[in-house]
Amino acid sequence: GILFNTGAGQHILKNPLVVNSIIDKAALRRTDVILEVGPGTGNLTVKMLEKVKKVIACEIDPRLVGELQKRVQGTCLANKLEIKVGDILKTDLPFFDACVANLPYQISSPFVFKLLLHRPFFRCAILMFQREFALRLVAKPGSKLYCRLSINTQLLARVDHLMKVGKNNFRPPPKVESSVVRIEPKNPPPPINFQEWDGLVRIAFVRKNKTLSAAFKSSAVEQLLDHNYRIHCSLHNTVIENNFYPIFHWQEIPENFKIAEKIQTVLKDTGYSEKRARSMDIDDFIRLLHGFNSEGIHFS
Repeated sequence: GILFNTGAGQHILKNPLVVNSIIDKAALRRTDVILEVGPGTGNLTVKMLEKVKKVIACEIDPRLVGELQKRVQGTCLANKLEIKVGDILKTDLPFFDACVANLPYQISSPFVFKLLLHRPFFRCAILMFQREFALRLVAKPGSKLYCRLSINTQLLARVDHLMKVGKNNFRPPPKVESSVVRIEPKNPPPPINFQEWDGLVRIAFVRKNKTLSAAFKSSAVEQLLDHNYRIHCSLHNTVIENNFYPIFHWQEIPENFKIAEKIQTVLKDTGYSEKRARSMDIDDFIRLLHGFNSEGIHFS
């Protein structure tokens, strides 16, 4: 009797075969604490409760919270279910071993990065996404779908496309096809400042088919990097102690300094001036970021 709010991504997974397949691919353990986002009426939740220690279900709609509570009330599963009411993007994530969810598709990107930056590490996430979003997550350099989302996700995690799910497996059916993806965070994570990394990648992928030389000639980019460079120089003035008195070493910026020239020099020296973001992999961007940072140019 519930009217589902499709504008809020409420499409309930109704096919028990798909539900069981998702649970199988999650390889749940009896000792697991599972995070589920958008449990809806609980088709996936109840099946997981039978297999794990605890499910923490996060739901923003009080009507669906009531349906989920009614479904387990008076059963042995009730004590294994914890329901958190509210917006998952505005909530601190609890401890969990794995995340299994049929996500509201409009929160896909921010939720993925909230997950990947969460500590302590979790084992894996099995998530339902809109098909095109899922394919972007796994896209490789040179692919049409390869983008900032692809490289940022793959920097922090191993991502695998598990299966396609047709729109008729949902009630009400969405307008798009869906896919299930496995995300396993890299532990330990790469020794990279993610804000710096994302700042560089963001610039490169604004026009991913342009050469990097052209992409970095934007006046907005030059102003940002000039500002950051001047801050870096002011923060890295050092004091050298000797036996008699301190000597101040100032990182002076010449009056005729132009950040545009320094940027182009870094691009040429690293060999990426004529490269395009669409064909660059993680190692390429790590080398480029190191090249900029070693010259005092930062992105955050």
